[in-house]
Amino acid sequence: MTNFQNGVRIIDASLLDETTARAKRSPRLRMNFNFHEDLNDPLNRLLNAMEPGTYLRPHRHCNPDRHEIFLLLRGRVALFLFDGAGNIADLVMLDPLRGCYGGEIPAGVWHGLLVLETGTVLYEIKQGPFAPLTPDNLAPWSPPADDAGAVRRYMEELYAHLP
Repeated sequence: MTNFQNGVRIIDASLLDETTARAKRSPRLRMNFNFHEDLNDPLNRLLNAMEPGTYLRPHRHCNPDRHEIFLLLRGRVALFLFDGAGNIADLVMLDPLRGCYGGEIPAGVWHGLLVLETGTVLYEIKQGPFAPLTPDNLAPWSPPADDAGAVRRYMEELYAHLP
């Protein structure tokens, strides 16, 4: 799957297509391709292929405080920033064909994404080692991923805010 040229990993259409195909087969409609070889790596780098309908529960990165950086390589995404009560503080439409490529989310900022186009792929960078989201980093005003009905309703509410 990984294309190497002179020891350099190449991010090309083939890698995006293969990771997207795996995301389409995944029950969660998303799939990572990690460039870091170990979850304890001090810098986690990955592709995140996502399909419309995947649920990315609003969250933040605290304890440990970590910035999250992502670049949209292809597709379209709505990036939502929320206040502590779950109100939408800002909405940014990410679309590389329109000149909006990604973002850097500071530690502690509530955020979430809606995937708007099939074949969407982000390149993400986070400080390691990998730290799974703890309950205090998952937005308490958003439904848990295992509540399908509440997730569907919540995502419909977010879609209603799109331009």
